[in-house]
Amino acid sequence: MGLSDLLRKSGEVIGDMVQVTRLDSFLKWGQSYSLWPYPFATACCGIEFMGTACSDMDIARFGAERPSFSPRQADMILVLGTITYKMAPVLRQIYDQLSEPKYVVSVGACASSGGMFDTYGVVQGIDRFLPVDIYIPGCPPRPEAIIDGLVKLQEKVKTQGLEERRKEVMRKIDEINERNKPLVVR
Repeated sequence: MGLSDLLRKSGEVIGDMVQVTRLDSFLKWGQSYSLWPYPFATACCGIEFMGTACSDMDIARFGAERPSFSPRQADMILVLGTITYKMAPVLRQIYDQLSEPKYVVSVGACASSGGMFDTYGVVQGIDRFLPVDIYIPGCPPRPEAIIDGLVKLQEKVKTQGLEERRKEVMRKIDEINERNKPLVVR
C-alpha cells in the first residue's frame, strides 16, 4: 500500500497523528466550521437566535459564534422575522455586500412564507428576492432547530464546490427574476 493508494481514501487516519486528505476537502471543512452569520432580526426569531448563541445551546461548537454586523465580514445571512416590502431592497443590498460564497438562511414562518401576516405590506417569503439555501420552520423556531439548520448548511458547504455554488445561485436568481417579471397583457 503506497502513498497513491492512501491519497485515494480521503479522511483516513494513519497511525495516531496523521490524516491524509485533499486540499479542497480540507478547505471546505475549514469553511464549514467558520460560517460568520449576519443576523437580520426583525421579530421574535431574533430572540430565539440570541438563545442559540447563549451558553445553554452554544452555537460556538459549530463555528458560528461570531455574529458579524458588517455584511463585508460575514458570509451567511440569517433572516429572522417578518420582512416588509419597504425592507426588501435594504435586505437585498446587504446580501449583495456579503463576502463570497454567501449563504441565506430563512428562519421562522415569517421569513419563509410571510407567516400569519398575509397583508399587502409583508413579503410572502424572502425567496421572492433572495436565493435561500436553508429554511428553518417554526414560529418562532426553537434553538435546536436553528442549530439543525446550521448543521445542514455545514454539510452543504462541505460537499459543494465553488463552481457548483456559483451555478446554483445564478439558477436561483434567474428563477427569481422570471417569477418577478411584470405581466404584459395584450
